[in-house]
Formats: sequence, C-alpha cells, structure tokens
Amino acid sequence: MTEFRPGRFEILPIIIKNLLIINGIFFLAQVTFSKGAVPVFSFEDNFALHAWQSELFKPWQLLTHMFMHSTQDYFHIIGNMFALWMFGSVLENVWGAKRFLTFYLICGLGAALMHLLFLSYELSPMIRDYALVAQSQNDAVAFTDALLSFGRKYELSWYQPELINYLRSTPANREITEQILSNITAFYDGRLNTATVGASGAVFGILAAFIYLFPNTYIYIYFLVPVKAKWLGLFYFGYEVFYAIQNSAGDNVARWAHIGGGLVGLLIVITWNKTNKKTLY
Repeated sequence: MTEFRPGRFEILPIIIKNLLIINGIFFLAQVTFSKGAVPVFSFEDNFALHAWQSELFKPWQLLTHMFMHSTQDYFHIIGNMFALWMFGSVLENVWGAKRFLTFYLICGLGAALMHLLFLSYELSPMIRDYALVAQSQNDAVAFTDALLSFGRKYELSWYQPELINYLRSTPANREITEQILSNITAFYDGRLNTATVGASGAVFGILAAFIYLFPNTYIYIYFLVPVKAKWLGLFYFGYEVFYAIQNSAGDNVARWAHIGGGLVGLLIVITWNKTNKKTLY
C-alpha cells in the first residue's frame, strides 16, 4: 500500500475514541488535584514516568505515563490527541480494534524503555558525583573539593570565585559546606525525580506505521501545503534524532522516547507485513 484511499471508514473508531476519553480524564484529574499550595494528590509523582534510580519510580508508570500530559502547555495534549486521531483512525480502520490497541501499547512501552535507557546513561555521572560528595563528608578538605567539583561540573549558581576562595581557605567551615550540600542535594533530587509524561512515544509509533504503509498520501501542513507522508516523516524523525544527539541544555522534550516509539512502530508494522505476505502466498 502506498496511498490511503478510504472506503468504509469510521471517523472515530472505538479504540481511538476511548483513548481520547481516557487521556482527557487523566488531564482533568491532573489539573483538579494539583490545585492549591499543597496538592491533594500528586499524579506526577505516582503515575508519570521516573528514572529507575529514583525513589519515585514504580513499574506501572511505564503504562500510566502514556495517558498524562503537561498541564502547563495545553498544546502538548492537543497536539498528541490530534495526531492520535488523524493517523491512528486510519490504522485502526485497517487493522481492527484489537490489533491497533496492541500496537499502540507496545509502541508506548518501547518508547518508555528507550527513554529510561538513555536517561540512565545521562544520569549515571551525576549519581556517581553525588555519591563521591556524600562519601567524603568525614574529611573536611576532600569534602570541600568534592563540593566544588560538583558545583563546577554542573554550573550551579553558587559556584563563584569569592565563595571558592573562601571555602579553600576555610574547609572546616561546616555551616557553609552544609548549606552548599543542601543546595547540591536539591539539584540532585530535582534532576533524578524529573517526571516524563505524554503519549508522544506511542503517537510516533503510529506516525511511523502510517508513513510506512501510506508513504505517498498527502498531508496538508497547516491545512494548506500538501506534503507526501514519506517526506514529512523523514524530516520529522531527522529533526528528533538531530536534537536528541545534540542533547541541548534546557530541552525538556523526551526525544529518545519519540525515536524509540517510532522505531518500535516501524519494526512491528514491517514484521506484520511480512507475516501477512507469508499467509497470503
């Protein structure tokens, strides 16, 4: 198949409809329970995906994070749900409800595992550095050196010449070093316990499958500019790979989850296509 030509086509098939509803319910719950100075219940801590080294990590987060989205950026859920409907409806009509749901969940899990793998790789140096700080507390000079090394490496705000010189001249000043350790611990916990949410990994799997099955179907950018799915897909996935490798500071997008979901989706649809051909012949 190279171009999608709908025959009997459901605009809102059953799985797509229920996924939209579940995502909407989760989003409303996130907004409702996070209100106030002290949240009634933290959906992010319990259901968002966390690094496996974090004390907040729970196995079910591999699944539940797919139904959560950022409450600070409405485009996050709107964009994901629009893409889920636009491309997912086609696949569900072609495959049927059961196969589509299986595909969606496997893509989401694959994206989560890819994200955790690269997150572990990124966090490992920081975990080692923090352990070195903790282990050196009984030696004032070694403790000061470990604090300064950590502050320099991660460019923490307190790492300034005046404080550096003062610490080196008075390494036994426990009041200052304990304050710095508290700052480092807050930074460490913040990085380690960062939550990842969104259906993007599963949606990228859907996008990859759609492009593979219908590469010559025209997609209208901003509803005006027609672009074939294969060219749009190559550009989009290339964009994600580029920024994932760049690993730019301040980029809070889980690029490797997107790539992982796309790769898993592509492998699944290639496997299914081969199986179908063997069955037919």
